[in-house]
Amino acid sequence: MNTEIIKEKLEKALTLDVCIVKGESGTFQVIAVSDMFIDMNRVKKQQTIYAHLSEEIASNAIHALTIKALTPDEWQKQKHFI
Repeated sequence: MNTEIIKEKLEKALTLDVCIVKGESGTFQVIAVSDMFIDMNRVKKQQTIYAHLSEEIASNAIHALTIKALTPDEWQKQKHFI
C-alpha cells in the first residue's frame, strides 16, 4: 500500500478540496478538507474516511491511520501548524 493509492481512492469516493496522505509501511496520516465535514463531529468525520479504506484496514495493508478531517475554515486556521 502506498500513499498515492490511498489518495486516489479517497479523491474518487469523496469530494475533497485538499487530500494529503503521508506515510509508509502500513502507517499513514490523512488530511482531508471538505465542506461535507461542516455538520459532522470529529468521530463522524473520521468514520467517513475509514469507511472508504475499510478493505485496506481489514487486510492489514493499513495498520495505523491518523486522520485529520477538516472543514475549509478549520483548514485555514490549522494548515500552518500541520
